[in-house]
Amino acid sequence: MNTLSHSRTLALILAASVGMAFSQDCAAQTAPPEYGPAITLEQARKVIAAAEVEAKKNNWPVAIAVVDGSGFLVAFQRLDNTQLGSVEVSLEKAKTSALFRRPTKAFEDVLAMGGGNLKVLKLPGALPIEGGLPILVDGKVIGAIGVSGVKSTEDGQIAAAGLEALKAK
Repeated sequence: MNTLSHSRTLALILAASVGMAFSQDCAAQTAPPEYGPAITLEQARKVIAAAEVEAKKNNWPVAIAVVDGSGFLVAFQRLDNTQLGSVEVSLEKAKTSALFRRPTKAFEDVLAMGGGNLKVLKLPGALPIEGGLPILVDGKVIGAIGVSGVKSTEDGQIAAAGLEALKAK
């Protein structure tokens, strides 16, 4: 088996293991939502604007990334005085939520249980830090938001505020 095949096999095994950990740890586990059409630029801008309002209300300097369902960047905003490391972290949180169709906090919670759940640290493309949320429209994932710059719970609060923009019609 060549190195590339071995890496892909390992990634699939890890993804399956994490999926089983999520299933075992969540009694009311349901299948992740399906993917829908990609988030539009207009929708992404609304999400970012609402998230920015929440961040500014609390005087929190953050980076806010919105990606489509494939994890590709659609829109981005970095508030003044945001630490530069948060730029990449916000993007990784958004990608994780889009590609795995769940909040990044789900990975953080599994990791916090320790033991065999530590394998989540080796899952390619999964950042186990709160602040990433999938964006759902009509029950389907159209993208995700990732926020970074303050405490992860505060990042999550800002991300949740961003999602409210698409609920208010």
